[in-house]
Amino acid sequence: MNLENITIKEYLDRNGIKYHEAADELVAHCLFSNCDKDSIGNEAHLYFSVATGQYDCKKCGAKGNILTLAKHLGDIPEKRVPVPRNPTFNEGLIGKCHAELPLRIREYLNNRGVSNEFIGKYRIGFGRFYGKHWITIPIKDQDGNYSFFKLRQDPSAGDEKITFPKGEAQLYDWEVLDRPQETLFICEGELDRLLLVSLGVSAITSTHGAGTFKESWLEKMGKSRKTYICYDNDDAGRKGSERVAKLLENLGTTEVYIVTLPDEVGEHGDITDYFIKLSGTVEDLFGKYAKRYPEPIDISQFQPMGSEKLAETLELTIKHDQENKIAAFLCELAAYTEDAQFNISFNAPSSTGKSFIPTEIARLFPEDDVVELAYCSPTAFFHDHGEYDKEKRGYTVDLSRKIIIFLDQPHTGLLAHLRPLLSHDKKEIVIKITDKSQKHGMRTKNILLRGYPSVIFCTAGLEIDEQEATRFLLLSPEVSQDKILHGITAAIRKDADKAKFNEWLNENPERGLLKDRILAIRAEHVRDINIGDAVKVGERFLATNKILKPRHQRDIKRLMAIIKSFALLNMWWRERSGSTVIANNDDIEEAFRIWEKISISQELNLPPYIYNLFNEVILPAWNEKNNRETVRVGAVPAQGITRQEILDKHYRVYGRMLAGQQLRQQILPMLETAGLIIEEGDPNDKRKRLVYPSNAIIGVPEKNSVPGGGVSRTDNAQNDPAEKASGEF
Repeated sequence: MNLENITIKEYLDRNGIKYHEAADELVAHCLFSNCDKDSIGNEAHLYFSVATGQYDCKKCGAKGNILTLAKHLGDIPEKRVPVPRNPTFNEGLIGKCHAELPLRIREYLNNRGVSNEFIGKYRIGFGRFYGKHWITIPIKDQDGNYSFFKLRQDPSAGDEKITFPKGEAQLYDWEVLDRPQETLFICEGELDRLLLVSLGVSAITSTHGAGTFKESWLEKMGKSRKTYICYDNDDAGRKGSERVAKLLENLGTTEVYIVTLPDEVGEHGDITDYFIKLSGTVEDLFGKYAKRYPEPIDISQFQPMGSEKLAETLELTIKHDQENKIAAFLCELAAYTEDAQFNISFNAPSSTGKSFIPTEIARLFPEDDVVELAYCSPTAFFHDHGEYDKEKRGYTVDLSRKIIIFLDQPHTGLLAHLRPLLSHDKKEIVIKITDKSQKHGMRTKNILLRGYPSVIFCTAGLEIDEQEATRFLLLSPEVSQDKILHGITAAIRKDADKAKFNEWLNENPERGLLKDRILAIRAEHVRDINIGDAVKVGERFLATNKILKPRHQRDIKRLMAIIKSFALLNMWWRERSGSTVIANNDDIEEAFRIWEKISISQELNLPPYIYNLFNEVILPAWNEKNNRETVRVGAVPAQGITRQEILDKHYRVYGRMLAGQQLRQQILPMLETAGLIIEEGDPNDKRKRLVYPSNAIIGVPEKNSVPGGGVSRTDNAQNDPAEKASGEF
């Protein structure tokens, strides 16, 4: 084991040491003395820093780092203390240990329900390693070759668990998967697994603890088996069983059950305690104590839901912002499709509620499906959300069916790495990142990104890189007086009595139905959503976009994603073919109703906040200084407005100051790039710049498409995409 390239979390997992996470620390029972002998429940005193690997026992005072811990556990021999040379691991050593199994250890195993037949079949033995005596359990790899011993300390001396030699977590036993039709039982621990096998139950376990079951193993199990999961009766066991159940559900496994052992097994009780101490039965294990995961939901309670009904339900906590909250909800719901996800960027100044909308909607979704991040570097993101794969010598980061909300602009490097995924260019992408090790400087790591998440960015930065702008729907929260008033009222009600507010919210039947609806949709595992009348979509889109631009190629994909999200929301009333849902004309109409409200800013590549500022501040300020009609016919020359006049008008309209630097460096350049304004020097004062609405804006009715910057279209049907639409879709 190379301790220079391993985190403390990985080290504890590989050595089967149980812990729980608390903020940026890992907490475990003390490994250096018996000071946690009298600890109750989740109480423990050995604290590890996730960032540095250093530890500190708050009870006995033991301190050190990952290297001193490795020395204590025998992974690194003490330099000044001679350590007996460990034997070579091979078939001969396995046979030798099995032959030397003492009678008292055999009786110990028998008393735990492991019969002599299976002691012999699995070649359980006894030997001395790392200066101690251990029960030896030979572990095979996927190819059927013996890989290492899982060691369990002589029960008369302690309860440590470790491996010899060091090895990656394996499935025990791979051979069970060769019988694909059998019901499968996943447990925690090799001896529990051997007990179940002795009782005729097809069982498997991970060799390295509750939290180490790999998704790649589950993929090899197949989707058609009925699978039961039963881990130890403690916090780590409960979290581990739910994690595996969720992974199985995401893979589309037909039937998944979580088995909860009765309280009588005690804290940290396991399968062995259930059978030996309580004289439990296999029948009760599969029946009385098993519960379907996820619990089946009665879909007869749902009704077809359009955008108005959806907005009404979301109105409980999100006032106004009709299109914003509908679009955000559909974006998050689209995570449960194969490839119909789309992305949103909420751009607006601070305190306008840009992060409130997506995070409030996320409360309706299962907590495990939502990832909320503030600032995050590429290294931190991939380490926290990746699973190390020894064969690929890198981390696999599976973002399928995930909702990722960035509460602030992420690290530019992370954004660059995610671009191909955000564009849906390829479902599996290999990227390389550099990571600093303790002694060897920068090292390259391989990252396999898999799946399409739904991604929402919330940022106060108004400038948008064109590479990002074309990958997102650009939205901004409303900033009207009425909305602010409702926000203040809601904040008072919520903060005055949070418990009462949450009780009122949770008791709302419409909100409860929407949460159940999301869970039911999630459990359906819809793979594809097709659009029944693609011709209609093409004709309507081209009819409202007379001048075509390159970004329309991505806009049409977002529009179609919104159509598919509406179909997903109402999947039980749509035509279906296996795991494929067919969107109908109702879904198309609903999507276009939303699109017509948000498409103008998409056309301009502007956040709605900037576009609204132009319409509500700059254009009125210019109109106050000019007569639009006389300017349009050329009767009088137009007078430009100064930046100070814009700032004054902004204060009168919105009741708050706008930073002059932000106006000068961000807002005006964006409006000029979009073709809405031009900025020229004041002929009478070279120190000043004057702002004019572009000639195309003056006197032109507001339309969905803005002039310029696109591909011109003619009335010739041969060259008119709208005329050709029926033959192209």
